[in-house]
Amino acid sequence: MARGKQVDKSGEMLQGTLDMLVLRTLVTGDAHGHTIAKVIERTSEDVLEVEQGSLYPALHRLEDRGWVSSYWGASENNRKAKFYRLTAAGRKQLVAETSRWRQMARAIGLVMGEDMLSGQ
Repeated sequence: MARGKQVDKSGEMLQGTLDMLVLRTLVTGDAHGHTIAKVIERTSEDVLEVEQGSLYPALHRLEDRGWVSSYWGASENNRKAKFYRLTAAGRKQLVAETSRWRQMARAIGLVMGEDMLSGQ
């Protein structure tokens, strides 16, 4: 049961940044959901796991906001898949989100102090 709570907590933390991670992933090119999830996992050295139950609502939210667009195409294994593409508005949003994230990460680092971050 404790393990489930740990997963829930990490999921909550990820949910706050998931939009930014998806937008960042799409900078490199169009992708379908499975690929987006795998790129985030691989790039984070398997620390961040993106569940379908979080990813697809995020993709729909991003599309509703005009930050991504979608179209149907064939996946690597020649199956029908919905691909997502970053829009100009999405690029602008990614810049804003990245700036906010860096500001927050710096602020948290300041509060934690260099001694805490270096393990001393």
